[in-house]
Amino acid sequence: MASHPTYEAHGQPYVDEKASMTAEKQDSGGSRDVFAEDDVHQIQYKTLSWQAVSLLMIAEIVSNGILSLPSALAVVGIVPAVILIVFLGIFGLYTAKLLIDFKLNHPNVHTMGDAGYIMSGPVAREVLAFGTVAFAVFASGSELLSSQQALSTLSNQGVCSMYLVIIAGAVGFLISLPRTLDRLAWMGFLSAIVIAVAGFVAMIGAGANPVPGRSLTVAASSNFFDAFLAVTNPVFAYAGHFMFFILISEMRRPEDAMKAAWCLQGFATVFYTVFSVVVYVYIGNTVQSPALFSLPPAWAKATFAIALANFLFTSGLYVHTAAKLVFIRIFRHSEHIHSHTLLGWTVWTLLCFTGVAVAAILAIAVPIFSYLIGIAAALFAAWYTYGLAGFFWLHDVYHLKGGVDGLKGRPIGTILAVLTIIAGAFICAAGTYVSIKLIVEAYASGQVGKPFIC
Repeated sequence: MASHPTYEAHGQPYVDEKASMTAEKQDSGGSRDVFAEDDVHQIQYKTLSWQAVSLLMIAEIVSNGILSLPSALAVVGIVPAVILIVFLGIFGLYTAKLLIDFKLNHPNVHTMGDAGYIMSGPVAREVLAFGTVAFAVFASGSELLSSQQALSTLSNQGVCSMYLVIIAGAVGFLISLPRTLDRLAWMGFLSAIVIAVAGFVAMIGAGANPVPGRSLTVAASSNFFDAFLAVTNPVFAYAGHFMFFILISEMRRPEDAMKAAWCLQGFATVFYTVFSVVVYVYIGNTVQSPALFSLPPAWAKATFAIALANFLFTSGLYVHTAAKLVFIRIFRHSEHIHSHTLLGWTVWTLLCFTGVAVAAILAIAVPIFSYLIGIAAALFAAWYTYGLAGFFWLHDVYHLKGGVDGLKGRPIGTILAVLTIIAGAFICAAGTYVSIKLIVEAYASGQVGKPFIC
């Protein structure tokens, strides 16, 4: 009689009681680590330290978070907003733990698509892989818009915005080209410092130029639409989990990934809270989104000039993420992944160029692109950052720790996982509703501009 296969989870052996049912799903393009036997190849991927991963994530997540958060305080009030920012930071740490545990239990997982295949088969793989690429490209386009806003501010609106987006896209393309994330790590370090310094400069600028007669709101009552619209800012300010699997796959020690998550969520939560409160207290309810536009011109220019490097780097990092997902999907476990082949570099370069080109075209040619970013965040980031983590936990407990009995024996974990799924579904549905309503109102009020204009 054949015995069930034995694997290891977190260094401890376990027996997969559902091996006959899940064997095919475990082989998502290969059951071994996507970068296995890395040390014998020309291109070595597993080189990142947990410190480098945390800096890459800080550079990516904090980039857009500080621009929009202060305006949330003006809508719902300082107390509810701060509570929400802190809660979401803790919630994001919890979901990061579930994602990391799933990755450690399934070394072959490189992207959300791989995770979807293990849980639900090929359809889930295609949906989650498409969502990752789409969200990364939309996020890159968002960073291109931020770069354009920074350059327009620095040039006193003296250069056509289309040209500025193209210039920013060219820089982002060059940043995305290195094949391994360790080649971007030093830029991640500088980018994390830059965005932190930009935040402090903005706080100093707000404090040095308080708005006379400003009004502050401790807690405000509002209708669902306005309240959730404001809430989406802190909700999506932590939306970087979709990159976790790709980053962890290139770590020297994937088991150290939780250290990076602690560093990321700890820094982001504290920085978001302090920045939002300070800027809001000195500017009041008239604070704009992006918040930097609420500063005096000289301070806005100084802050944008410092933050620009982060916007450009993050745009390139998002494109790198999208390109790598497709590249690994095409060439997984082939020589083109680990060797300097002409075909490998040609395809990689084309993927990076295509990602930047699509992001730039969206930013230039789609007048409602800023609203579409909200829809993309609601449809995908709500699940990648929050909801899917609950499914990951339920799947592994069921398949690796005793099935239904394993779930019954962990009532608190099961309840938290289910609530996490419900939270992701609510954010997805409400965020999509709010974004679509915004588009309808923008068209009705004539606020939607024309494509390809300066």
